[in-house]
Amino acid sequence: MNTEAASGSLSRAFLALLRRDLLLAFRRRTELLFPVIFLLVVVSLFPLGIGPGPQLLARIAPGVIWIAALLATVISLDALFRSDFEDGTLEQFVISGHPLTLIALAKIVAHWLVAGLPIVLLSPLLALWMNLPTESLGVMILTLAIGTPILSLIGSIGVGLTISLKRGGQLLSLLVFPLYVPILIIATAAVMAASDSLPYSQFLGLLTAGLITSVTLAPFAAAAALKISLS
Repeated sequence: MNTEAASGSLSRAFLALLRRDLLLAFRRRTELLFPVIFLLVVVSLFPLGIGPGPQLLARIAPGVIWIAALLATVISLDALFRSDFEDGTLEQFVISGHPLTLIALAKIVAHWLVAGLPIVLLSPLLALWMNLPTESLGVMILTLAIGTPILSLIGSIGVGLTISLKRGGQLLSLLVFPLYVPILIIATAAVMAASDSLPYSQFLGLLTAGLITSVTLAPFAAAAALKISLS
């Protein structure tokens, strides 16, 4: 019975923190829209810069969309813990008695809902703009749906390590970009394989394995990084 009560308390704390972060994000509409606008601008500039040739655009579409999604995620990462760190809320969370891992996971989920989910929802429009073949559109959406949570999870570790630094945002990019490269390569390879009518399930399997590993390990690593920054 005590175990059930503790589990219920943790679930309520998780949902309360998730709801709080989502409400704060929607109150800061400028910060909420900036990654989306950045994504649209980056993808829109490629056809203007290299020309509207449909075959060329279709060939580079997976890489362009994924690079734009990666950059849009990175520029939104710094806000993951920083506001709570600067106003002391994060320290209050720590002394509240709730596991820091649970707090980190709730904030990661909120970050993905605010920054990652809009990318997934906009991907059909971006694919149409880049002339991506219809048969590979579903794979494009699927890779983003699996891959963008990995970006948030891995990024949370970097944010936790750099949150106490004045120029942490610059160092954050250097820390997370090398870890993002495999996700970028695997995701674009899956979409390009689908465009060429080749098997792509192995790439989706690798992405899924990456997501499972990230969900399992990243919240603990982010919590440990936050403890280091708070100490």
